Amino acid sequence: MQKTKKSVAKRFKLTAKGKLVRRTPGFRHLLASKSNKQKRRASKDKLVAEGHAQPLLRCLPHGL
Repeated sequence: MQKTKKSVAKRFKLTAKGKLVRRTPGFRHLLASKSNKQKRRASKDKLVAEGHAQPLLRCLPHGL
């Protein structure tokens, strides 16, 4: 039986069409020095690039 890689499962979510979504890194502290534009863009989730998604999807054999 293939096991789910828990480190990957905690950091990524699968969309309904099977794409991976990630959070923007670096937004837990030192937010006062970052611009409003930077913070606004970071609040939105981003899709993982196609080339990076394939090995990550192998770590999630049963989905999420």
